[in-house]
Amino acid sequence: MASAAAMELLGRSFFPGPTGAAGRERGGGPCFAAVGREGRARPLRSAALAERAVVTPAPAERAAAPPSTEPPPHPQSVAARAVVTVRRRRKEDAKRRVAEQLDAYADRVGRSVLLELVSTEIDPRKGVPKKSKPSKLNWFDKKDVKAERVVYTAEFTVDASFGEPGAVTVLNRHQREFYLESVVVEGFPSGPTHFTCNSWVQPTRVDRDPRVFFTNKPYLPSETPPGLQELRRQELAALRGESAAAAIAGGERRLTDRVWDYDVYNDLGNPDKGVEFARPVLGGERMPYPRRMRTGRPSTVTGKPIHLSHKFRDTDVFFSLAGARADDRAESRVEYPEPIYVSRDEEFEEGKNEMLSEGALKALLHNFMPLLVSSVSPDIRDFAGFHDVDNLFKEGLRLKQALQDQLFQKIPFVRKIQENSEGLLRYDTPDIIKKDKFAWLRDDEFARQALAGINPVNIERLQAFPPVSKLDPAVYGPPESAITEEHVIGQLDGMSVQQALEGNRLYMLDYHDIFLPFLDRINALDGRKAYGTRTLFFLTAAGTLKPIAIELCLPPMTDGCKRAKRVFTPPADATSNWLWQLAKAHVCSNDAGVHQLINHWLRTHACMEPFIIAAHRQMSAMHPIFKLLKPHMRYTLKINALARQILINGDGVIESGFTPGRYCMEMSSFAYRELWRLDQEGLPADLIRRGMAVEDPTKPHGLRLLIEDYPYATDGLLLWSAIERWCDAYVAMYYPSDESVQCDAELQAWYAEAVETGHADKRDAPWWPRLSTPADLASLLTTLVWLTSAQHAALNFGQYPLGGYIPNRPPLMRRLVPAEGDPEHAHLVADPHRFFLSALPSLTQTTTFMTVIDTLSTHSADEEYLGERRDEAWTDDTAALAAAREFADEVRRAEEEIDRRNADTGRRNRCGAGVLPYELMAPTSGPGITCRGVPNSVTI
Repeated sequence: MASAAAMELLGRSFFPGPTGAAGRERGGGPCFAAVGREGRARPLRSAALAERAVVTPAPAERAAAPPSTEPPPHPQSVAARAVVTVRRRRKEDAKRRVAEQLDAYADRVGRSVLLELVSTEIDPRKGVPKKSKPSKLNWFDKKDVKAERVVYTAEFTVDASFGEPGAVTVLNRHQREFYLESVVVEGFPSGPTHFTCNSWVQPTRVDRDPRVFFTNKPYLPSETPPGLQELRRQELAALRGESAAAAIAGGERRLTDRVWDYDVYNDLGNPDKGVEFARPVLGGERMPYPRRMRTGRPSTVTGKPIHLSHKFRDTDVFFSLAGARADDRAESRVEYPEPIYVSRDEEFEEGKNEMLSEGALKALLHNFMPLLVSSVSPDIRDFAGFHDVDNLFKEGLRLKQALQDQLFQKIPFVRKIQENSEGLLRYDTPDIIKKDKFAWLRDDEFARQALAGINPVNIERLQAFPPVSKLDPAVYGPPESAITEEHVIGQLDGMSVQQALEGNRLYMLDYHDIFLPFLDRINALDGRKAYGTRTLFFLTAAGTLKPIAIELCLPPMTDGCKRAKRVFTPPADATSNWLWQLAKAHVCSNDAGVHQLINHWLRTHACMEPFIIAAHRQMSAMHPIFKLLKPHMRYTLKINALARQILINGDGVIESGFTPGRYCMEMSSFAYRELWRLDQEGLPADLIRRGMAVEDPTKPHGLRLLIEDYPYATDGLLLWSAIERWCDAYVAMYYPSDESVQCDAELQAWYAEAVETGHADKRDAPWWPRLSTPADLASLLTTLVWLTSAQHAALNFGQYPLGGYIPNRPPLMRRLVPAEGDPEHAHLVADPHRFFLSALPSLTQTTTFMTVIDTLSTHSADEEYLGERRDEAWTDDTAALAAAREFADEVRRAEEEIDRRNADTGRRNRCGAGVLPYELMAPTSGPGITCRGVPNSVTI
């Protein structure tokens, strides 16, 4: 977006448009207005700089001649100016400041930044696009300017027949890269031409070829003006690594590169550190997975086989990796904070990096003290009581006096940390205990979070009783659940189970099949215990859910093994109350794992990456669909690369913090293979698949929810409908027929590559949506925008507010539920508080997990929210801009409706004593942890 300084520099005068015909078709030469696909004349923007025409002077004797009846001569040349906005780093170290000055003085002696204008027209004599002569920026003149945005100019004189500028090339002959924000070219009869750049321009010592930036006019491939057609092809070839400048595409990517390509997840382990750090490759026949951004790093040095401690019990459902070699395709790792390759323009901007740096400092201090305490005093590695958990928010981690003296004597700087960093050592109180400290203990709150918590996308309507597993009964025993009618009949308000089923009153959280194939290996890990759980809920007359039975399942050790399936029902005495609380904790642990590994990471991060890579490889920046998708792709590749470094990698945060441990990503692969389908990722399709809604054309969104007060679904449908209308309107502007979609080569190549290469392991699935009609395209875009914005926000930004109090939602369990007669049962009876806390994560596991989800739940100051675009000149299509404004207005109206719902006392799942409002779908937010806000893209 051109800055205010740029516009002031350009001036105020303008050339009026013609009074006759609207002008040439889109993609023609010089014009005063372009006619759209439906004959709409697009008005000109005001030119901010008067055309300066250089005309050959007439002889003096002709000055006195009578007025001619012929039209005035056309000017022979046009003087134009490019106003270039460069964004500087806010914080420059001394080395960079010196380099900046050296570049300025080098500019003075000819090592300058050169711009060249490229016309939309072909020179008929040469058969190549018309070009201006190169012109240098006045860089030296601005060497002492301290502003974040600096405006430079370049002057051009071109022939009057030059036509309309369609591209600008930039050659950086300095020593350093610079961030080019925008270029505005003035002086042509067609008015100002905007070039939105937002890109790092590398010096010629890195890339000898000039960078190409296209006008903000959208062009379908078939409509590309002749002068831009070859540049369009060349730019896409460069992004795919096919150009001469990208001849190193087969090797390791440089951090300055802009090449986009695919690879499997072969960099999660590090066998060079030892076999225990090796991890299987994700992506391929053995472990299907979406593809990620290729970095081209060399293979690991060590060649060691991966020996798994246990094979999968169900070889038909999954597979064994025993004997697979770690060095088959394993890529050497780049450990954080060393940068990992993503295309240069995908790197975080300064505001985002500052937020992450603050989070890193907080993490260092939050994690240092618990690790220090647990290493010096092993007896306080666990919480002694709930007051110890509470003190993390009230006082931070306080040290006992004797331990303080011991540590201060041996490590003096510990005293300084405690004295100077108390604000950072103390955790913010999570929202879940702000209004009601004990709400998490109640059954109604446990059930409410299935509808309005951090993972509201697994609740499903029970459609057959008892629930039945889809796993192989030859391996896992009878598929039927052990829950019987006798277990639940007293909780159904006088109904039979059949009546409750027919009345749509029974619901379920079912994590049985996703966990059971892994339980032998998980439970063999030190300090990890898990079940495959099923939880049944009854829908009360008040519209709330109540849990009526929990089933905890283990793989049967022998035929008829009684411990394989245990059923718990709401308690009747003190001991059964604690057993019930432990059973709920195991359900929450299952839920936390599925939420993080599948619903959050897999569905909104990993599965979106191939669509983003393919978009950059196959669709030009001029393509109208690329322009629509661009804000929904911001930062995603970078955050996914960071996740491979510190979150999902071997021995990373996810493995350390969640019950499945080193098998976390194998579970994610299992879910991708068995569960993920793009055609069911849209909100209406997902609700219908889970039985939470039925189609009803009389309802506002074409759906009738079977639980009316389902906050995630009701608010989500508001945003889904807004996104759907926006995508429908936008697609209709550019695709009037089925043929127009089918004949768009770039569009079809994008979707085909995303499916066939990016999701290669599922490319032959029959359910992939077609892309043959405008309706197909609008539906696909709606789903992608939904997943990267609202769906991700609903699953991410409540992690600390709703999950930061570990007893409410433990991500990891360390004990099974003891049965009567077990030695541990006696421990439970003797000290239930301590036993319960000992089953939850340890002190260091708790503080590490809290620190990570604190950062993951934080909005940065540079966040762009749904309906917002920081670049106001992202397109020059006035109809598209009008539709975008209507979309923004509809998003604002949705936010107002969400506020009204949160104040409605009749909505008991979001309003009531101690009940948190549901704001995760409220579109806007300030920076920080707010438990609200829907960014355009997956930014964290």
